[in-house]
Amino acid sequence: MKDGFIKVAAVTPKIRVADVAYNTQEVIRLLREAAGQGAKIIAFPELVLTGYTCNDLFLQRALLQEARRGLSEVIHASAGIRALIFVGLPLEVDGRLYNTAAAVSDGKLLGFVPKRAIPNYSEYYEQRYFASGNGKTIPVVFDGCQVPMGAFQLFVCEAKEDGHGVPYTLKVACEICEDLWMPDPPSTRAAMAGANVIVNLSASVEVTGKTAYRRDLVRMTSARLVAAYLYASAGEGESSQDLVFCGQRMIAENGSVLADSGRFTTGITCAEIDVDRLDAERRRITTFGCRRDEEFISTKFDLDDTKTVLTRVFDPQPFVPSEAEHRASRCEEIFQIQALGLKKRLEHIGAKNAVIGISGGLDSTLALLVCVKAFDMLSLDRKGILAVTMPAFGTTDRTYRNAVSMSEALGCSLREINIRKAVLQHFADIGHDPSVTDVTYENAQARERTQVLMDLANQTGGIVIGTGDLSELALGWATYNGDHMSMYAVNSSVPKTLVRHLVRYYAQTQCTEELKKVLEDVLDTPVSPELLPPKDGEIAQKTEDLVGPYELHDFFLYYMLRFGFAPSKIYRIAVAAFEGRFDSGTILKWLKKFYWRFFSQQYKRSCVPDGPKVGTVAVSPRGDLRMPSDACVALWQKDLETL
Repeated sequence: MKDGFIKVAAVTPKIRVADVAYNTQEVIRLLREAAGQGAKIIAFPELVLTGYTCNDLFLQRALLQEARRGLSEVIHASAGIRALIFVGLPLEVDGRLYNTAAAVSDGKLLGFVPKRAIPNYSEYYEQRYFASGNGKTIPVVFDGCQVPMGAFQLFVCEAKEDGHGVPYTLKVACEICEDLWMPDPPSTRAAMAGANVIVNLSASVEVTGKTAYRRDLVRMTSARLVAAYLYASAGEGESSQDLVFCGQRMIAENGSVLADSGRFTTGITCAEIDVDRLDAERRRITTFGCRRDEEFISTKFDLDDTKTVLTRVFDPQPFVPSEAEHRASRCEEIFQIQALGLKKRLEHIGAKNAVIGISGGLDSTLALLVCVKAFDMLSLDRKGILAVTMPAFGTTDRTYRNAVSMSEALGCSLREINIRKAVLQHFADIGHDPSVTDVTYENAQARERTQVLMDLANQTGGIVIGTGDLSELALGWATYNGDHMSMYAVNSSVPKTLVRHLVRYYAQTQCTEELKKVLEDVLDTPVSPELLPPKDGEIAQKTEDLVGPYELHDFFLYYMLRFGFAPSKIYRIAVAAFEGRFDSGTILKWLKKFYWRFFSQQYKRSCVPDGPKVGTVAVSPRGDLRMPSDACVALWQKDLETL
């Protein structure tokens, strides 16, 4: 289970009602096929060995005895398959009949989990046959072996330590069909007892509108429990006398559906779940609080230590929704959050003016658009927004024109202050040779611009609006007490990859054709601080040539802060996510650079201005990131060196 990944499978065979011999062979065939695909947890539907629709045949001893023989064959066939397998069958215990899931692994029966919620409404009348498994766990004898039967069971596998010395523990619980639809499903208590994977053996009938509800139920249960949820429903082959069964198979993880077979299908549906990610989320959500439950018993099983082959898709832009409609909705939501944060700050201090430095680049463009939205919310005159362009040694005609044009198109006040003379005077004062274009040459310009903005804010009774984004803060790509500082930083939790989409969204939905053309040109302009002299009138200093592609850094940042993944795991999934875009050597190069910069630049993040959080990843020292400024990066670098 390297890096916490494990493949699971939900399986729906085409069965014959009451033909246990046939059904057993189908289960064995598909069991072997799923194991051959690398699945380590395999779930079959409810009552799969007999069929769910046997009705009064469940009262026939011949059927019950044949079901036991069928399970014995499955157990025998599982020998050598180091996986956890759940198979549904009716089981008579002490004169009562239970709808159960048998847990099997490597030729052994581990136990039985009985269904607790026995429906008796609409098309369901299970109480005619089955007792509820609400009681305590009891011992039962099957084929001469004593195993536990009860709803309060965890099937536990502590995997061998991976390359980081971290033991991953699988804790699997099971519930059956209607159990999921209860107000207080068994899976809730199981998750609180530590289960991170829930398996559901189901026989869900299909009626109009039920598919979406069922999918939402599985998805949201996995989110609520911070767990993986494996759902396998009966389908073709069940009696169609009065009903049609859905045959739907789903695999969800913490609110995301990883795989969905759709309706009316048979076969195997696989996905890789990430136990490491689930554990990370549970560590982060301190209110989740797993606790020891004395009623639960644990039964151990073993898995082999083969590395899971990943087919799971990793979005190369985790901060940006891939679907256009969802992306547009997210952009509007973020604009609202940013603008409402600024609106509150302006209201609180009674300011009717704002000062913002406009460079013609992406970040200052987004900050200006947010300012405009906040002023409109407050019914303030946009002339109260003072957009300041401050040309210096690296300013190009292209960015200058865009800064001026967008400010005028938005109806803001515009002021140009050329800072060349002031910076040259500063160089003379400190004895710096202007021909030496080093970090002093660059940062002097950034600090002069910040001083101008701060003093203008004092003059106008306004506040300085920060333009720096989350990605720059993560990398420390900001001049300390220069562009690093403001009075309210509206972009501080917006990553660079998302800034671009926000500006594009505004251009496509909320502005005139004149402004749209300007914004589209801003989007086409290379990201640059423009602190070094241009070459032949073109931008000479491209940020991504120096610190690396923001697309990669945002990916690294998301998985490092959101889930606490080890560098080697981030590298592994980045190679999969960016296949065909960046080779593995390039990814490793910039991943090493990311960690070095992230740790060395924390002191800049320890004193960032206020700004609104818009997503699940943020670096404010007052909110999401409490990190010492002098923490050592050696541990993370050591992991990277193993690659």
